[in-house]
Amino acid sequence: MSDKAIVLQARGIARAFPGVQALNGVSLTLRAGEVHALMGQNGAGKSTLIRVLTGVNAADAGTIELLDRTGERRVVVPQSPLHAQELGISAVHQESHLLPNLSVAENICAGRYPRRPWTRGGGIDWRETNRRARELLAGLGIDLDVTQLAGGLPAALQQLAAVARAVAGDARVLILDEPTSSLDAEEVQALFVLLRRLRDQGVAILFVTHFLDQVYEICDRITVLRNGGFVGEYPCATLDARGLVAAMVGRELADTAPATHAPTPGGAAAVLAGSNLSRRGQLQPMDFEIRAGEVLGLAGLLGSGRTELARLLYGLDPRDSGEIRIDGQPADIADPAEAVRHGLGFCPEDRKHSGIVAELSVRENIALALQARMGLGSFLGPAAQRELAEKLVTALGIKTASIDTPIGQLSGGNQQKAIIARWLATQPRLLILDEPTRGIDVAAKQELMNEILALANAGTAVLFISAEIEEVLRVADRILVLRDRAKAGELPRGAGEDAVFDMIAGGG
Repeated sequence: MSDKAIVLQARGIARAFPGVQALNGVSLTLRAGEVHALMGQNGAGKSTLIRVLTGVNAADAGTIELLDRTGERRVVVPQSPLHAQELGISAVHQESHLLPNLSVAENICAGRYPRRPWTRGGGIDWRETNRRARELLAGLGIDLDVTQLAGGLPAALQQLAAVARAVAGDARVLILDEPTSSLDAEEVQALFVLLRRLRDQGVAILFVTHFLDQVYEICDRITVLRNGGFVGEYPCATLDARGLVAAMVGRELADTAPATHAPTPGGAAAVLAGSNLSRRGQLQPMDFEIRAGEVLGLAGLLGSGRTELARLLYGLDPRDSGEIRIDGQPADIADPAEAVRHGLGFCPEDRKHSGIVAELSVRENIALALQARMGLGSFLGPAAQRELAEKLVTALGIKTASIDTPIGQLSGGNQQKAIIARWLATQPRLLILDEPTRGIDVAAKQELMNEILALANAGTAVLFISAEIEEVLRVADRILVLRDRAKAGELPRGAGEDAVFDMIAGGG
């Protein structure tokens, strides 16, 4: 055990939302002068725990003890983020949330502006505001003009200013939720210099990230959550990257034998090839290709760059470098419309908001992509829509009372099938599936897997993205493993979970 003073100790924290037990008996111990990583996959409960600690959500059970400014430990119940700050608990989230139309000094001192007692009404003393902000930044080693507008700062400096604002009120606990997600390597190092300075000043820092390298570079200790439960607390020196991945994902290995799928011919032509593809802050330069009739699996932890690669390929986000070639020819995919013209389809991760149009019928949702591909000059009439929808509903086994039923009334699995049907109507060369099985039951997952394999057997190239590694292994001909927004390597069909975990952890 460390002899450093325990600043915050949470025990038995539970929190439920309708239909979901987000936290169940979670514990967390933060010590003065340490950086403590909070790790877990999507849905592990990290964000909910942060909301409880900062007063956004109340805990249903459990206690939080805090070492107060007099050196005594007492139970606290944060009622709001402002109350948490008053107690000495501050948070900086993934986006800095600085007010862009205010100066750096105004942002740092917001809610704590010095007043001019000699004036009627005690107006704000702007000279003292700037002086305090300048002094705080200098004490943190940050060289920044406090009079400039925050909105004009690059992302890295905004993040540094947000950290300065968080500790301006004598914070003893600083929570950083994905602070490096939009920073490049040099900017991350600048932030780490600041965090080490705060650590050396005795601040207890809780650091949430999906980047394993950063955990071992900056953190002293790790707490792992899984499925809303507490897995354990580990000194970084005793838990290597592979052990951390195992703790996060669990060791109950599912049957990963490949499902029935004809292997892709070795000489099959590449439908799409990417070389040196990158996007600043989201994706490191990488090369890959996908062939006709192939299922290329994309594996990696949340934040590894899986969705970012899919969005770049489909033209939702611009690339900063690299080239995309389709059938061997350069393709400038600047937007989704261009992607559709090149024969690409995309089923997004968030089907509720980015996939279906809930108020439209199953028939109308299925017809959307084909209508978009035909353009404004042509119109797919109701009779043609009906014929198309009935054919695909039958082919995919979509369970619906009628093709005119609003798609929002269907189960998640049937909604997902309808989105796939939408793209089948366009006869895509390449179908990108981002988390296609998320939120659907086991039976629906199996049906969906069978449809994906049938697509590949018919010659469609499929890019299959999933956080569930066993699913990737079951359907993929090859597995492209991403780690920290970069390509960690490739694995052949038949590889096991251990090989994927090793590559994610940096041992592959």
